[in-house]
Amino acid sequence: MSNIHPTAIIDPAAQIAEGCVIGPYCVIGPKVRLDAGVELKSHVVVDGLTHIGEGTVIFPFASIGTPPQDLKFSGEESRLIIGKHNRIREHVTMNPGTKGDHLETRVGDNGLFMVGAHVAHDCQLGNNVILANNATLAGHVHVGDHAIIGGLSAVHQFVRIGAHVMIGGMSGVENDVIPYGLVMGERARLAGLNLIGLERRGFAREDVQTLMKAFKYLFNDSDGTLAQRLDHIRDEYTDHQLVQDVITFASQEKTRPLCQPKAR
Repeated sequence: MSNIHPTAIIDPAAQIAEGCVIGPYCVIGPKVRLDAGVELKSHVVVDGLTHIGEGTVIFPFASIGTPPQDLKFSGEESRLIIGKHNRIREHVTMNPGTKGDHLETRVGDNGLFMVGAHVAHDCQLGNNVILANNATLAGHVHVGDHAIIGGLSAVHQFVRIGAHVMIGGMSGVENDVIPYGLVMGERARLAGLNLIGLERRGFAREDVQTLMKAFKYLFNDSDGTLAQRLDHIRDEYTDHQLVQDVITFASQEKTRPLCQPKAR
């Protein structure tokens, strides 16, 4: 049985699974689906075609699944899918997709979205992602597993953030960030590798040293073009997964260029 406060307003068509807790003054729309153990603390609005995975907890004054902040949005039916065991803190906003993409915004499992964070339309987030206070993602942003977006940072639309990336606080990210990268700055530049994050995630020292060597060749040496250097390390590091992750990411079709180190 779910625990629903008498002041909550829930459309009869909403799907509320067993074990949900819905606190005072929450509002839930007709196309919402809450899986087992979802908890809405109080004053939470969940609307639209929104599916929230089991064990996710949402704190007061979050707005989840309301229409995208996109002037091209014309009322098309689109989805917001939120995974399991996320923590969505106060005043967080998450919007569904648009017909300008795949009509779907997707958030993975085990994420932490701190106060005032924003996930815009058509974003695709992996697992264990952290958005610190007031971090904002524009539309169509892709974020890999275990990425951390620092407080007061803003990510430009269509940017890709690789897995295990660290975005420093108060950064403006206009370009794609390679997996395992560290970026920072008002107009963010690639500052190196997320070595602290790699250590905390338990990556082997030898693997990190190999990744550092490949990174130096890619971004600090001046011989040839970046594409030529990618081809070179693709052949040299065929058995090294971390380096291959960077090569695959950098070689994919993209809208934005790669974030680069600051020119010397």
